[in-house]
Amino acid sequence: MTPLSLPELRASLPRGTRLIGLDPGTRLVGVALSDVSLTLASPYGALKRGKLAANAAELAAIARKEGAGGLVVGLPLNMDGSFGPAAQAAKDWGRAIAEAAGLPVAFWDERLSSAAVNRAMIEADLSRGKRAERVDAAAAAYMLQAALDASAPRG
Repeated sequence: MTPLSLPELRASLPRGTRLIGLDPGTRLVGVALSDVSLTLASPYGALKRGKLAANAAELAAIARKEGAGGLVVGLPLNMDGSFGPAAQAAKDWGRAIAEAAGLPVAFWDERLSSAAVNRAMIEADLSRGKRAERVDAAAAAYMLQAALDASAPRG
């Protein structure tokens, strides 16, 4: 499946359709969900990173259940904005997962999303255990919110 730009992905969605944000890590994939107006992103959960077919089936089930019509996958670009091995791996995984789940995909820079979310959780005095449980989904929501904000129609 050919990746779309975020504005193209938004334009291709039927009215009232949500987006799923994904923050792929090596062990877990953070999952976030937009509202139907594509204005607000919320943490949804985390999937254990496993076989592609199993993860795609889980994401397709979430999309059906929640009325989502596309994926926004976070790209961990290098600090200078260049494309390194981690970004290439995330892009390859995102394309494969979108193809297997039958959903269109766009990519978004997610540099420092996990660090920002961790910092906010520390400031909120969450314990290390609570942070570990929630950081993946919160980082996915942080990334998806930035993508929604940047691609919102101006008018």
